[in-house]
Amino acid sequence: MPAPRFFVDQPLQPGAAFSLPAGAARHVQVLRLQPGAAITLFDGTGGEWAASVVQMGRSEVSVQLGVHAEVERELPLPVTLALGMPANERMDTVIEKATELGAVAIQPLLCERSVLRLSGERAQKKVSHWKAVALAASEQSGRTRVPQVAPVQSLGEWLRALPRDDRSRWMLSFDAAQPLASLVPSRAGVVSLSGPEGGLSPAEEALARAAGFAPVSLGARVLRADTAPLALLAHLAIGASG
Repeated sequence: MPAPRFFVDQPLQPGAAFSLPAGAARHVQVLRLQPGAAITLFDGTGGEWAASVVQMGRSEVSVQLGVHAEVERELPLPVTLALGMPANERMDTVIEKATELGAVAIQPLLCERSVLRLSGERAQKKVSHWKAVALAASEQSGRTRVPQVAPVQSLGEWLRALPRDDRSRWMLSFDAAQPLASLVPSRAGVVSLSGPEGGLSPAEEALARAAGFAPVSLGARVLRADTAPLALLAHLAIGASG
């Protein structure tokens, strides 16, 4: 059985001995690991470290770093998902599954038809929560990097700030859209845009087209706001892994 994996938000060095941060320490205690138990640590810069538990305290867990493994489990094609935030807890699922499937970044968007409308402190708390979801999914899935979860933005703000680069820009749409299977993504990566419940409005689609987004279709069926971006990501992940 693989050793439990934990993210440590600090640079790791060979042979270092230190106390785990509070979150990782709690997980070690919940698992009832004992001194000598093997664990795996990663700091998000690539690769992972073999480590062992040295000492267990009431709230502190000391560990010793061992060998660094140059493993790489990221997709060779960087994919950013920008989506109108679905309501209820469905955004949690999108973050979790997008992390497992290999997304490099997730951009929560506020759109005209958004049911979930976040701003100010409430938006900041939600983003902090989503970052924790992405972190946990990275630990579980074996990723050595944690995807970025960006602050909530309106669609217009995000489009205006989008940098000029060579990435493919795809917008999920039913309007004069090309089948996803017929498209070849740029080697620089893909930025995928999708709407909330009810989809993007005609005005928003026009704004995205003006910003270089090509309409893309996933087929004849109407997928939920939390299903559609994951379907596109899964298609790209399978293609990139093949």
